[in-house]
Amino acid sequence: MNQHISSLDISARTLDIVSEMKSLEGPLLPILHAIQAEFGHVPQEILPLIARELNLSRAEVHGVVTFYHDYRNHPAGRHVLKLCRAEACQSMGGDHLAERVKTLLGIDFHQTTLDGAVTLEPVYCLGLCSAAPSAMLDGAVHGRLDADAVDALVAEVRA
Repeated sequence: MNQHISSLDISARTLDIVSEMKSLEGPLLPILHAIQAEFGHVPQEILPLIARELNLSRAEVHGVVTFYHDYRNHPAGRHVLKLCRAEACQSMGGDHLAERVKTLLGIDFHQTTLDGAVTLEPVYCLGLCSAAPSAMLDGAVHGRLDADAVDALVAEVRA
């Protein structure tokens, strides 16, 4: 992903993606995923373009982007650390571990460290309830986390 891509290039590439995928059944979600894969986020300025091309209202497109937690409105860091916030993980100490991670990174959920290394995101179930508390780092899941494991994850993304 090029951080210095122009808005004309973003619009042109978005039109390419939409035209490639708009014949799919229910194309909005796959289009948004493709756009995020291309740019690292879903730029807010292209939502009206998507709405127009799919004959949807801007509110419909905006509602989908803001409803699903996986879509970002700004680029993520080089690493994405997702902490499970579901009940099983909370009951096994997930809240304490989340606070530890926030302190170690100096950020809150939905933020990226100043050096661009890490974006911290909440996720509401990774499907590892039997191995709670859990997290996902760059797509790899980690279960049965404790303070030492969290410290190791943070050290890994800071290296």
